[in-house]
Formats: sequence, structure tokens, C-alpha cells
Amino acid sequence: MDKKEWITVDHAFLENVSEILTQAKKNAKTAVNLSMVYAYFEIGRKIIEEEQNGKSRAAYGTQLLKELSAYLTGKHGKGYSVGNLKNIRQFYRVYVNDQIGETVFSQFKNLPTVSTGRRFYLSWSHYLKLMRISNIEERHFYEIESVKNGWSLTELKRQYNSALYERLALSKDKAEVYRLALEGQTVEKPQDAVKDPYVLEFLGLPELPSYSETELESRIIDHLQQFLLELGTGFAFIGRQVRFTFDEEHFIVDLVFYNRLLRCFVLFDLKIGELKHQDIGQMQMYVHYYDREVKLPEENPTIGIILCRDKNNAVVKMTLPEDNEQIFASKYETVLPSKEELQKLLQEHISEEDKEAL
Repeated sequence: MDKKEWITVDHAFLENVSEILTQAKKNAKTAVNLSMVYAYFEIGRKIIEEEQNGKSRAAYGTQLLKELSAYLTGKHGKGYSVGNLKNIRQFYRVYVNDQIGETVFSQFKNLPTVSTGRRFYLSWSHYLKLMRISNIEERHFYEIESVKNGWSLTELKRQYNSALYERLALSKDKAEVYRLALEGQTVEKPQDAVKDPYVLEFLGLPELPSYSETELESRIIDHLQQFLLELGTGFAFIGRQVRFTFDEEHFIVDLVFYNRLLRCFVLFDLKIGELKHQDIGQMQMYVHYYDREVKLPEENPTIGIILCRDKNNAVVKMTLPEDNEQIFASKYETVLPSKEELQKLLQEHISEEDKEAL
């Protein structure tokens, strides 16, 4: 009797077929989540309309939610507690008159709209977080960034808690602050890719009484995914401790990235103390080397960012040329900043902008 002949199927083929099913399940889950968001908007509308028809709104509203909760739980199972119904009602109140720049999400033009013409793009969990942001411009910014970058709920919370909106807005004039609410973060020029400060609370360094630049670099590499999220859109990691030789002398760049939107290299030099003018000169040399020896003719000029624990803005201003668009010095924080303090600074920043316009 002849033995069966076994044929080994290419593993890549098996993986490709499996990935199709995985993606299909993911798409189905996303579709279900979006469907529930649209359903909750309509349920919120129904609740408010029914409450407004009640003779005694406060008493009737309380009884309405209790009876609706019991009825929906009996028909559809868990997820319809009085507390959740209050969230659904609040969701409608927040978003019934809330419009967002649809052109930012042209790839989602096939999504349905609710009665007000509004589309929704994220999960219910995302909107539970977003609807608690009272500043409408800030709320739009985080919604746009969540969609553009595919932020999970955890990533959205982290960016909100690190006051990303305020940190970006503080470096912009009033018109550009308003643009954040319409388009999110845009990266069109070198300054757009730089934050000040950078928040690196995920490194866990506050627990250490002291640390070296090597330790700081190692922690960043260990938490590279979170660091890329903090850097923002378009960054790709190239290498650490990248060495080059010039005039028979060896130099090392701590971290090298590439930004595909700006189409340029971005070099990071890490400093655990106060920034010195010599540090700026060293970064200028690194940038010049990359521009002359590494980058391709069609690529844009290299950006250098010195990440330091402290800096003297006067020293930075005096050391760098007035038309500088390549060398930047930014502080880093190892704990989350006070969001309230940054909000206050932003309001003062906008007020000063108004005064200068008069």
C-alpha cells in the first residue's frame, strides 16, 4: 500500500488567509461599535423628547429612566442601567448641535449621518471620554486626532491627561489654535513637529533619585511605542547611538528618527541637566553633517531637537540664528503636567494675542 504523499503548504499563505479573517472580524466589531453609537444618539433623542412631554419633568424623568432601564434590560440584557441611560441622554445633549469639519475625514464619507447631519467615527467608549470635555475646540481636536491616528481609548486618555492640546496650542497664534479644532495637528513645517515640553511620564523615572543620560535613552528605547506616540504623527525610528566619523573624530547621535510627512531626518540629543550653548553647537554640527553627508537631494533639511531637563530661553535665542528652522531645544517632564495650569497659560497666551492685534 502506497503511503500518502504529504504536501507542505506555504506558511505565508496560511497566515495571509488567517489575516483576512482577522481583519474581517475586526471590521465587523468596528461596524457594530459604530452602529451602537448611532443607536445611542437616537435613544438619547427619544429620552429627551419624552421627558419634555412629561408634566413634571424632574419626577417624570427619573421614573422614565427607571422603567426604560428595566424594560431594555429584560429585552436586551446588560448595559442599560439608569447610569448608562443618563450617559446616553448626555451624549445627545452634547452632540445634537455639535458639528465637526467633515472634510478631515473624507475617507469616511460613506458613513451614515444622524438627523443633524453629524457623523460619528469612534467607539462609544471614546465618546464617553470626549463628551466630558467642555471646551468644544479641545473636544474636536481630540476627536480628530483619535480618528487620524487610530488612538485606542487608553491612548486618547493619555494624550488628554498629558494636555497635548494645550502644549501644541501654546506655541501657536490664535488663528493656528483655531485650526487645531478644524484639522487637528498638521505637520507642514519643522516647528509643527516639535513640542515643548515633551511629557515622558511612561518612562517611570520619577521613582529614581538620579539617572544618567544612558538610563534616559535606555528607558526611551524600552518604551519606544509610547515615545513615538508622544512624538506625534509621521515619525519612524531609525536607530540609537548612531555613530559617524568626521575629520578622524567619532561622534554619536543619541536617537535618530525620520518624519515621513516632513521628509527629513530628526535627530535627538538627550541632556539630563540644564542646556548649555555648547550643546546647541554640537547639535548644529550633527545637523550639518546629516544634511551634507546622509540626506538625499530630494529630502528636506535635517531637524535637530535637544531634549533637556531645563533650559534658559535667552541662551537658546542668543545662540541660534533668528531665521532658525532646524535646531530646537525642548524641555521634558517625567510627570504629567498640571492640565489646569496649562489651560490658564493658554488663555493668557490667547489674551496676549488679542491685545497685540489692537
